[in-house]
Amino acid sequence: MAPAETSLSSRFAALSPNTQGAIWIVISCVIFSLMQANVKLLGARLDTFQIAFFRCAFGLAVILPFMFRAGSHVFKTRRPLAHLLRGCLGAGAMACGFYSVTHMPLADATAISFAKPLFMIVLAVLFLNETVRWRRWSATAVGFLGVLIMVRPGSSEIGFAAGIALLGTLFVALVVVVVKKLATTESPLTILFSFGIISTSIMTVPAILVWQEPTWSEMAMLLAVGALGSAGQACAVKGFKVGEATAVVPFDYSRLLFAGFIGFWLFGDVPGLHTLAGAGLIVASTLYIARREAQLGKVPMRNKTDHHPVVLTEEQEAAKERA
Repeated sequence: MAPAETSLSSRFAALSPNTQGAIWIVISCVIFSLMQANVKLLGARLDTFQIAFFRCAFGLAVILPFMFRAGSHVFKTRRPLAHLLRGCLGAGAMACGFYSVTHMPLADATAISFAKPLFMIVLAVLFLNETVRWRRWSATAVGFLGVLIMVRPGSSEIGFAAGIALLGTLFVALVVVVVKKLATTESPLTILFSFGIISTSIMTVPAILVWQEPTWSEMAMLLAVGALGSAGQACAVKGFKVGEATAVVPFDYSRLLFAGFIGFWLFGDVPGLHTLAGAGLIVASTLYIARREAQLGKVPMRNKTDHHPVVLTEEQEAAKERA
């Protein structure tokens, strides 16, 4: 068995870095889709805040051993207010994401999350002093048109949940901006630890107010949400670390396929024409923006992580900023 494992490892190592990165990204997409499915199943009885509390607490537990191994300096910070803002935005993004997954078809919630690069263009101009030319503004406008098609303002069918999903996507984009600022002086472990402490603290009171005793099966699923979130984060970071952003970013859109398949298989969800049309415009615009950024050579999201459209877990955003 060992020789077979060695052979498989050597074959993988022989692949080009971009191919390896793409494989890691696809694996992360599968894992995150499974995590979302668990969140949706749990949301049938448990409240969003309770699920988010367990996710935050698990993330904190995972990072603590690395903190103690690194030494006392990673527990110190010179920018507590920035960490507080990042924690609040991250907690809000997680709550919005879990709510939208619970109350929408998985494919719809996933497609809306792809709007993050569109928000990043606007935020980069406002807060990072980036220059954006007319081509990228045009692509951004097309992308937001796709968002409107999906959200369908005034529609009572999924309107409110879609609005929450969009708000969560905005929070994720804001998190990237704050982490980008924090990363100039703070270590990745400090950023992750502060988020774990702040987000868990924020979720504690709402979770207590809506608390329902989890069954043993629900407790296992809650732990699975935490484990899958951490595993998906690790795979995504690895993918963006070994591969070029413009080469591996398109593979993140496979999340839409996996979410659609799992949603149909477990919940009988069938993506409608609004979802497919809106997602098509969002994907096309964000891919065009990514290509333009690469051609220009200086981009608001040039870091291998910044223009990555994944929403998932907020610890991932901080880790990927420094990957």
